[in-house]
Amino acid sequence: MPQVLFTAHLRRLAPPSPVEAAGKTVAEALDSVFAHHPMLEGYILDDQRRLRRHIALFVDGTRAGLADPVGPKAEIAVLQALSGG
Repeated sequence: MPQVLFTAHLRRLAPPSPVEAAGKTVAEALDSVFAHHPMLEGYILDDQRRLRRHIALFVDGTRAGLADPVGPKAEIAVLQALSGG
């Protein structure tokens, strides 16, 4: 199963360590995590179930989107995007 890791900024809502998540896409894997951590969903997805602008996803170190496929040993990283000037 893919593993999902969350940035420290999401730790107050997310599991503290990598979690295994069922799914063949990033969205399916995240839905598997949201089933156990429902408050996390609203922070990562908007009401249209689109990725919020301040969240970035990576699969095995490559920028990814919700529809991207994941393999059984994939590592999905959910990060809070930073910006500023």
